[in-house]
Amino acid sequence: MTTSRPPRTILSVLAAVLLPLLAAVALTAPPAAAAPPAATARRAAVPTATLTEVTNFGTNPSNLQMYLYVPNNVTAHPAVVVAVHYCTGSGPAMYNGTEWARLADTHGFVVIYPSVTRASKCFDVSSPQALKRGGGSDPVGIKSMIDWVTRTYDADTGKIFATGISSGAMMTNVLLGDYPDVFAAGAAFSGVPFGCFATTDGSEWNSACANGTVTHTPQQWGDLVRAAYPGYTGRRPRMQLWHGTEDTTLRYPNFGEEIKQWTDVLGAGQTPAATDTPVSGWTRTRYGSTGDQAPVEAISLQGVGHNLYANGMASRALTFFGLDGSGSTPQPQPGTCKVTATTSAWSTGLTASVTITNTGTTPVDGWRLGFTLPAGQTITNGWGATYAPSSGAVTATNASYDGTIAPNASVSIGYQANHSGNSAAPAAFTLNGTACTAG
Repeated sequence: MTTSRPPRTILSVLAAVLLPLLAAVALTAPPAAAAPPAATARRAAVPTATLTEVTNFGTNPSNLQMYLYVPNNVTAHPAVVVAVHYCTGSGPAMYNGTEWARLADTHGFVVIYPSVTRASKCFDVSSPQALKRGGGSDPVGIKSMIDWVTRTYDADTGKIFATGISSGAMMTNVLLGDYPDVFAAGAAFSGVPFGCFATTDGSEWNSACANGTVTHTPQQWGDLVRAAYPGYTGRRPRMQLWHGTEDTTLRYPNFGEEIKQWTDVLGAGQTPAATDTPVSGWTRTRYGSTGDQAPVEAISLQGVGHNLYANGMASRALTFFGLDGSGSTPQPQPGTCKVTATTSAWSTGLTASVTITNTGTTPVDGWRLGFTLPAGQTITNGWGATYAPSSGAVTATNASYDGTIAPNASVSIGYQANHSGNSAAPAAFTLNGTACTAG
């Protein structure tokens, strides 16, 4: 008798068919693509080329919102710019109303736009909590945003910058005071010094500061900054300051107080190393050095009010930050120089004669002579150079016909001025930022 084999089950049939196929696939299929490296995964945290809100970014005691702009061409270890809005503004408004996102597209850095949720839409630059490191207010939330970006995009911690307008300018001052170890530089448009807006009654507004009546010595202003992070002895961030002479919201004297504060903090001295007029109506003074990245740079806009920000200014801030690739461009430096100045006076006026001698061994090709007029003197006209401003710290810029001074050669210039009793000549001079011997 013949015994038949039992029928194979469906599973055994499938196995018989599929196993050879699977083996063939295993032998012929290309290897699976490797998983993207962790850095690549992190860099895709938010969509590029669009403003995106980031939530749960870290400690945020005052409930700020975080908006982020990452360009398509974000660099491997990007710089970070924190762009802080004005009162009544927002992060999206700062994004739409300034050039920072467009500049990020060009240069590959990341922009953080903090946004206030309190009713005033003003940043806290007044409370004791805001004016100290880790104090528990807006600066802590902004620091958390920076930390999130640094982790997520492997940001260059040596290239973190802050900028802001009005309330945002005041916050720029505060951030650089609270976190000097975080920021490389700041640019404040229409702000006030760190600590000027301080209050203890819960108010967000300080009328005395806004009206420009709060004044201190440079050291007193500097001490306020140093007290925000007691014991810190490291590098301090550079500061660029902008202010309009007709500002009626945060009045113009605040500009001079900011200069006093940051020149003291950075040890740059109160006398400008260079003064020029980059745009008609602007007076730019640089302290500590003459190049594009001086420790302190201050731009005064004649006849301009509180809303001074305009297209093109962010690009100048970017140059100050050193993010546009231009680097520092100091003015030509003479080897040594000598200046002789005399005056001939009458009751309310004077004529000054000034001789500039290049005592170095190389030509000076293009020059700016810096000096400070005695109090009460105002230049009414001049020759051999253009003079700006007409009083205080003045810069005389060469005329077209006398811009080159050969070694051991001299040029003579002069001016007429009104005076209120003091008819003396200036006592000290700099030529392209280099101190000259007074003859």
